[in-house]
Amino acid sequence: MHFRQWKRREFITLLGGAAAWPSDMFAQEPGRTYRLGGLTPSPREGPHYAALFDELQRLGFIEGQNLTIDWRGYGRPDEEFPAIAVELIKARVDVVYCAGDVAIRAAQQATITTPILAVTDDMVRSGLVRSLAEPSGNTTGVSILGTELDGKRQDILIEAVPRLRRLVALADVNASTPQHLQALQDRAGARGAELLINRITRTEEIVPAIEAAKTSGGMALNVLSSPLLFANRRTIIERTASLHLPAIYQWAEMANEGGLIAYGPRFIQIFRDLGRRQLIKLFRGVRPADLPVEQPTRFDLVINFRTARAIGLDVPPMLLARADEVIE
Repeated sequence: MHFRQWKRREFITLLGGAAAWPSDMFAQEPGRTYRLGGLTPSPREGPHYAALFDELQRLGFIEGQNLTIDWRGYGRPDEEFPAIAVELIKARVDVVYCAGDVAIRAAQQATITTPILAVTDDMVRSGLVRSLAEPSGNTTGVSILGTELDGKRQDILIEAVPRLRRLVALADVNASTPQHLQALQDRAGARGAELLINRITRTEEIVPAIEAAKTSGGMALNVLSSPLLFANRRTIIERTASLHLPAIYQWAEMANEGGLIAYGPRFIQIFRDLGRRQLIKLFRGVRPADLPVEQPTRFDLVINFRTARAIGLDVPPMLLARADEVIE
C-alpha cells in the first residue's frame, strides 16, 4: 500500500490564541531596547528559535534595533547554566528564557525578580511554579506534558513493532525521575514487554547508550522527553537509522526530520505562538505571577514511512490509519 504525505486535521488553536489579545499588546515602547537572555542546550540556529524571532520581527521587535539577544547561554551544557544565569542577571536582561528543569532552577537561584520564561515538561510536578493558573514568583511559560506523553509514546512503539518483547528508554537523568522511569517499566510490563533504561547525563553518552540499546537486545527505543536529547536529535535519528533500531520521539516535527515515529505537540508552533505571546507580555511589564502557564492542546502522531522502509519495519496498517501525518 502506498501512502502520500497528508494531514488529517489542521491545528487546533492553542490556549489563548492570538486573536484573544488586543493588537496594542504587541506594541513597543518608543526608544526602548528589549533584552533577552537564554539558558538552553539547543544552539541558536534551532528552527524553533528562528520561528520565534521571525514572529517578533514581524511584530516590530527587531534584533539590532530595539531587541538585544544575549546568546551566551544557548547551546550550553547543564553544568554551565548556574554561572551563565548569574552573568545574564548582571547584564540586566529583561527576560531569561529557559529550556528544561536544570536551566530553570539555575535562573531561579540567580534571581527572584527578573522574569523567567520557561519551557519544560511539567512545571507544577517539578515544583517550579505553584500552579498553572497562578504560577507565583518570577517564573511562567509553557508546560509541555512531556513526562505524561512518554508513556503514550511507549504504547505506540509497542504497537508499531510487531512481537516487541524488549525495548529501551533513552533517559536524561536530569529530566526523568526514578519514579517516572519505574512507572514506564510497570506500564511496559502490563503490555507484556520488558523495558530497559539507558541513562545519560551529557552529550557524549548518547551514542554509546543507543549502541548499548541495540547490543542488549532492545528491539525499539523510546527517546524520552528532554531538552538535551532534543538538542541532539540529529545524532539520535542518524544513529538509530544506521542500527535499524525503531525509535519514537517527543516532538511531531522530529518525524519530519527523519525520525521513524513522533507523537506530541509541534515545537515550532509552541515557540511561534505561545512563546512569542508570553515573551511580549513579559517585555511589556506583565508580572510572571499574573501570566498563567500554558499547555499545548494539540498532539500529532507522525510516521515517517520512508524511514520505516529503510530500516525494514512493516508498520501495522491500523497504526498508519490513525496517524495525523504519514511521510513517504
